[in-house]
Amino acid sequence: MLVGLGAGRTAARGLRALAERVKRENLQIQCVAASERAHKEAAELGLTVVDFGVIEQIDYLIDGADEVDYAMRVMKGSRGAMTRERILCWASKRTCFMVTSDKVSPTQVGSKAPMPIAVMAYGLASTRRSLRHIGLNGVLRRDMDGKMFLTDNGNLVLDATLSGDEDLLDLCDELNSIPGVVDHGLFLDEADEILIEREDGTIEHLSR
Repeated sequence: MLVGLGAGRTAARGLRALAERVKRENLQIQCVAASERAHKEAAELGLTVVDFGVIEQIDYLIDGADEVDYAMRVMKGSRGAMTRERILCWASKRTCFMVTSDKVSPTQVGSKAPMPIAVMAYGLASTRRSLRHIGLNGVLRRDMDGKMFLTDNGNLVLDATLSGDEDLLDLCDELNSIPGVVDHGLFLDEADEILIEREDGTIEHLSR
């Protein structure tokens, strides 16, 4: 079985649980990681991590999310790995996103977490101008040292606040039409399952 591993903190919990089960039950599992960090963590836990460049299809993707809603739309990108995570979603037979209850929006994604937008450094000012034309004034993400944050693919990230009443399908189309935008955090139909951990430890399961 081939399992995809997302890059978020909640996904890391799933990663540890997977590693324990593989060891306990001697399961034959290989993994593909969405980020360099997830790759390193999986290898340190004893999981077999393979190069996604030679893999055509993944059986199951385990990932976290910054925010979800009950329409099973997902916001991704707090770790800057949304481009690789979207590619993993596209290649997976089935996807599962895990969140805690505080990350569930009562309305739609974007009401709690900002929307990350991965952009090329080349033409940055022009790209930001195009984003302003569709109502997005993203803040350039920086690391703890004040340096510009770079994704594993070498892109910059703008974090944009949404009003909460956008037509998300239209917004995706507008973002995808801007040449300097590499990707964004809106995953509107990628989730097959969402697991929501409640404060009392119970799990709510959304599926389609």
